[in-house]
Amino acid sequence: MKIKNLVVVISILFFSCQQDEAVNKNDKLIAPISDQVLETAVIYEANIRQYSKEGTFKAFTKDIPVLKELGVKVIWLMPINPISEIKRKATDGSFTSEIEDKEERKKYLGSYYSVSDYKAINPEFGDKDDFKALIATAHNNGIYVIVDWVPNHTGWDHPWITAHPEWYTQNEQGEIIDPINPDTGKSWGWTDTADLNYDNLDMQQEMIKDLKYWVENFDIDGYRMDVAHKVPPVFFNEAITELKKIKPIFMLAEAEQHELFRNGFDMQYAWEGHHILNSIAKGEATVSNFDTYMEKQNEVLEASDFNMNFVTNHDENSWSGTVKERMGEASEILTTLVYAMPGMPLIYSGQEYDLNHRLKFFEKDSIPKTKGATWNLLTKLGDLKNNHTAFHGGKLAASYERLTTENENVVAFKRSKEDAVVYFIGNLTNEEQVFSVNLEGDYKDLLQNKNIEFKLDKLTLSPWNYYLVSKNNNE
Repeated sequence: MKIKNLVVVISILFFSCQQDEAVNKNDKLIAPISDQVLETAVIYEANIRQYSKEGTFKAFTKDIPVLKELGVKVIWLMPINPISEIKRKATDGSFTSEIEDKEERKKYLGSYYSVSDYKAINPEFGDKDDFKALIATAHNNGIYVIVDWVPNHTGWDHPWITAHPEWYTQNEQGEIIDPINPDTGKSWGWTDTADLNYDNLDMQQEMIKDLKYWVENFDIDGYRMDVAHKVPPVFFNEAITELKKIKPIFMLAEAEQHELFRNGFDMQYAWEGHHILNSIAKGEATVSNFDTYMEKQNEVLEASDFNMNFVTNHDENSWSGTVKERMGEASEILTTLVYAMPGMPLIYSGQEYDLNHRLKFFEKDSIPKTKGATWNLLTKLGDLKNNHTAFHGGKLAASYERLTTENENVVAFKRSKEDAVVYFIGNLTNEEQVFSVNLEGDYKDLLQNKNIEFKLDKLTLSPWNYYLVSKNNNE
């Protein structure tokens, strides 16, 4: 009897160990991030503080399966680190230390980009176990996670300030200073941060150790580097080389500095393109400006370089306005355009729910959660991005060919790869346009799922209207 019991216990333990092993394996089911994944990816910028009423990792983690419906394959988390209290900013730009009312002072949570400890978690969001659960949930849903990193500066109560003041930029009086605009010699206005000194190699090595910490211990899949153009590219070359010894990673530069691609980055911001889209929506730029920009990309980017295209992000929403504020009736066509262009499209927290207000930057806020017109559009576009070869936009992107329309206000282009072809034709003005394009026959409207017949004669597009089509035999 005792022997039987012992056998049962051993069997249970063995089965339990197998289950634990299975759980551990499940956490690693996702394959390493690859160029093939990036071809079809949509990236989602997660503002944890504002994503939910709770403003926590746990609340966001519950919605990760929902993001799959949008075609999201990469989540970019805004900085997860604690925020400095010294020189913490309030909404009006003053320091919270100047606010006498303690309760009033508490509502100002500071800028994510004023980091007080590179190896700690912001307690607003939860703890390290909560963060691990977020990563595991993302991976189990086939989604990669990159973390926003602030390499150019730290907050004023970061331990390096007192332990290693030589790691910071100092003025002639030996005082640590905030970041300076080299073009003007004046402060950028980021007075809640202290500028790091990249002439100090010891600081660089410690920074690399801290970067490795999150990859080694939390299995993150890469970084978005804040103001990457203010940090020497040679630092990134060494740092990314070291990170890739651990696992394949994905690196996004908040920059348009092509040298960064040669030093380990995979993708950069399409800031110039974004500003052109804003200007087109306002009637201040035209199709000609867009064409010039696309021709420039072909000249300055190497074949493996690619852009992150967007109609909004955390900076644009909080400081310049919502999509509707900036783009108005052009919002839909320009959103579709950033998916149809070569590159990777970005969704910012709330965009999918028709966010109609500027999220507070230094205080608690939240986004809506009602699915509407933009959700439906992004779901369709995400499916195309994930599954239609002509939407490939990474290092092996589908080709881009400009088509003539005999109308300077109508843009038309063809994307193709292998046997897949897609056409985008759009009226980038607030007036009706008559045009012609060299397409004939039956085509499929990829968003309306209906057939369209093109004839070799004049066509008309109403203001901000467009076609996104493929030849029926290219489905």
